[in-house]
Amino acid sequence: MGQQKRVVNSFIALFLWLKIATFVPRKQTEKMTNIVIKNKRATFDYELIDSYTAGIQLYGTEIKSIRDGKAGLSDTYCIFIGNELWVKNMYIAEYSFGTYNNHSVRRDRKLLLNRKELNKIQRVTKESGLAIVPVKLFLNEKGLAKLIIAVAKGKKQYDKRQSLKEKDDKRRIAAITNSRLRITK
Repeated sequence: MGQQKRVVNSFIALFLWLKIATFVPRKQTEKMTNIVIKNKRATFDYELIDSYTAGIQLYGTEIKSIRDGKAGLSDTYCIFIGNELWVKNMYIAEYSFGTYNNHSVRRDRKLLLNRKELNKIQRVTKESGLAIVPVKLFLNEKGLAKLIIAVAKGKKQYDKRQSLKEKDDKRRIAAITNSRLRITK
């Protein structure tokens, strides 16, 4: 009887040791903070005036797809419905391991902001006719999805040409300075 207890206790101790030895916490925070999804058209089509960081109300499969980097902000916009701010047409791919609980790809998602911020954004957009544009989707240190939105004014065609010209000039200057640095070395 005593020997059986020792054998059982040694098996329990071995099991607990294996459980502890195989449990290696992953450093997900390093991996998760690298995920940044940008809306490149926003800075080209709009002049960004004021920006805010908002949380997003998501389902479980949606956050998993964002962690995999499978989301997009092209053709995305924000709109007030009642006193709540919603992001429309935001693409989050279906989670590959999701079952019948998987989310729809382009559903409307509620943005989470303070009441003061919501009132300010709503007042500005109603008075001056500005747009609310999503700029960047990222994961913070805690692993929560955040969306940077901006109150923006639409650019005219000549403004777009001007920004393209400035971008091209910056590239040329950078290329010239890099070539001069290589020559002097």
